[in-house]
Amino acid sequence: MLIPTIDDGLERLLRAVLPLPVEAGDISFDTPSGTWSAQVNRLTVNLFLYQVTKSGQPPRPSANRPGERGTERRFPLPMVQLSYLVSAWAGSPRDEHSLLGDVLTRLLAHQVLPAEHLLRPPSSPVQLAVASDELNRPRELWSSLGGQIKASFTLTALVAADAYQWELAPPAVTSVEPVTTRLGARP
Repeated sequence: MLIPTIDDGLERLLRAVLPLPVEAGDISFDTPSGTWSAQVNRLTVNLFLYQVTKSGQPPRPSANRPGERGTERRFPLPMVQLSYLVSAWAGSPRDEHSLLGDVLTRLLAHQVLPAEHLLRPPSSPVQLAVASDELNRPRELWSSLGGQIKASFTLTALVAADAYQWELAPPAVTSVEPVTTRLGARP
């Protein structure tokens, strides 16, 4: 449920901050291919998820929580980076640029996806950032999609993946008793 949770949160955020009500336009996660773009007939913000990678950031530290049978724990959670190609679709390039600029500025104002836009909060805050062009090469991505090059930017979302289940933690050590032995004594 990690990716659908982030997708839904991004849509809720954009609908709120642009604002872009359902009656006024769409937010799509479809592949922006030539076939898809020929069917777009409304104001549309497209967030195409084109890459999911394990992040180089250290895993989120392990955690403990109370459970029915005692304290539960789980292993450190790996950080995952989702990369979205963000583009705007409207009646004219000028309108598309205006919409894309609005999307960009609204997303730049949020370094973290606000929790109120997440129906099911993930195990860590969702960090948002606009990636540099050199790393993701959107021009090559547009070519591989079979479409024409379009104004766009890459949005990254960094989040801990719920990769491990909670398990019963071993009992806590409450005391340590010293063990003494005599040299040369036999057991």
